[in-house]
Amino acid sequence: MTSDARLAADIASGAGALLLDIRAAGLGSADGRELGRRGDVAADAFIAGKLAAERPGDSILSEESADDRSRLDSDRVWIIDPLDGSKEYGLPGHSDWAVHVALWERGRGVTAAAVAQPALGAVYASDDPSRAVHAEELPARPRIVVSASRPPAFIDAVATQVGAEVRAMGSAGAKAMAVLRGDVDAYVHAGGQWEWDSAAPVGVAAAAGLHCSRIDGTPLQYNQSHPYLPDLVICRPELAQVLLAAIADHATDSADSGRVAMARAYIDALVSHDATKVRLSETAWRVENGQHTGDSGAFIRDELENGPQYQAIQAVRDLSFHEWGENVVARFLLDLGAAPTEVTTVRITEHFHIPAGAIQSVLAIIEPHATEGNADEPR
Repeated sequence: MTSDARLAADIASGAGALLLDIRAAGLGSADGRELGRRGDVAADAFIAGKLAAERPGDSILSEESADDRSRLDSDRVWIIDPLDGSKEYGLPGHSDWAVHVALWERGRGVTAAAVAQPALGAVYASDDPSRAVHAEELPARPRIVVSASRPPAFIDAVATQVGAEVRAMGSAGAKAMAVLRGDVDAYVHAGGQWEWDSAAPVGVAAAAGLHCSRIDGTPLQYNQSHPYLPDLVICRPELAQVLLAAIADHATDSADSGRVAMARAYIDALVSHDATKVRLSETAWRVENGQHTGDSGAFIRDELENGPQYQAIQAVRDLSFHEWGENVVARFLLDLGAAPTEVTTVRITEHFHIPAGAIQSVLAIIEPHATEGNADEPR
């Protein structure tokens, strides 16, 4: 029987080939976001089909599929990101997107992993001894790669302290493999991630001898009840101590919990009109001021991106969260207007019910916002 690591590499390679075909056919004719979704759906189905055939008794946790909670009782769980870096995938000339396939085993953690970078023609696997990394002298000017869209707030201070150069790149897998290849010396992230974002990159990197941990130095844990894993460090082993010490000096903000992160992603989409990262269950529903305004995850996602009632939203302000149990309440001000000079502000209270890895319901109360000195008039 094919080993788990070889199976991971073969599946990642096959999904990558499929994604290259979809990309070649769609670039220039499809919207970049839509192209990313096509790739996500097709690659997810391909990977799920291969795993069902080759490892029928195993569980799967995938970014693109509903979270089957039976995985929590399973001894073997495949953690999948069928297309990491969907934004970059939809942009011509970008190679910073990847396919992640990892196996978690109870009591052992991630035991097999592969990351494919199809645009580079490369597949990195946890059973490849040629990728072994050995400790060397600290580089005079370390190179740290961070998210192009969500760099850590503390990264400039950390870079100054350790004398590092900071670079930006898409895709967690692409950044981690840049460390593995020696293109950079460290990858630092603190802007929120999920288990599927890091499981395969960490599995490959750790097998090669790179340091992998949370930004506070604690171990990365997978197949958790809530699959939110907000931060990580992947770096050359000789850099780990000095880098973690610098992060400890400057990382003062606490990370969102998984449920707060999902609520925040929903609220961000009100302004960005990009619901790619909003996790909604298939049966999600929404009620606004007592009226049903959504009866499925797909409908709500489409409304966030294309609904005319959301196009006038200019900004979210004074956002706060309160979490208890499976619930998150968000309170914020919402600025609406067809032009910057024509702004009406309303006060929003949204109650999110998030029983597991996706939003199940949203209850919103929308009220006029009284300005100081004119308590009866909305702004």
